[in-house]
Amino acid sequence: MSTLRPARSPNEDLLTVPQVMARLQLGRSAVYDLLRTRQLASITLGRARRIPTHALTDFIRTRLEQEAA
Repeated sequence: MSTLRPARSPNEDLLTVPQVMARLQLGRSAVYDLLRTRQLASITLGRARRIPTHALTDFIRTRLEQEAA
């Protein structure tokens, strides 16, 4: 049995750096440091950097697990 997922626009699946900055309440340099060190996954579309929402969720989950350990 398959589960139907509501249709989402592509804008909901990919976040810009400013959107990630707002969600994590971090500055631009801190977000780019996370991207550079590959703690936060991203893709590049032309010159634009985009962060998949699942990558942000995975990052937060990993950090919570590390804090709990």
